[in-house]
Amino acid sequence: QVQLVESGGGLVQAGGSLTLSCVASGITFSGNTVGWYRQAPGKQRELVAFLSSGGSINYAGSGKGRFTASRDNAKNTVYLQMNSLNSEDTAVYYCNVQFWRARLQYDYWGQGTQVTVSS
Repeated sequence: QVQLVESGGGLVQAGGSLTLSCVASGITFSGNTVGWYRQAPGKQRELVAFLSSGGSINYAGSGKGRFTASRDNAKNTVYLQMNSLNSEDTAVYYCNVQFWRARLQYDYWGQGTQVTVSS
């Protein structure tokens, strides 16, 4: 059974940094598409970073230039380093993995980790 567990969220002052982690069991991140998303109160879930199965990493939204995603295949973990945080970064952050198996597409989400930025 695939399970994703995020950690590393918390309360941080504006301008500060946090590093989120997402550990997978039942699936390896290597070779699969992984995404970091966030959902702020009253808003739709949005993509923050996208780690392709081929190894490229792309960023979306206001995190560009401030957030860095990475993948540690040995630990089966993905990270999201977030710098220069501001109040608009307050949200629940989720990791997601997508993969194909026997012609079916699978899509799994973690439970999320809360990031709160105080001004």
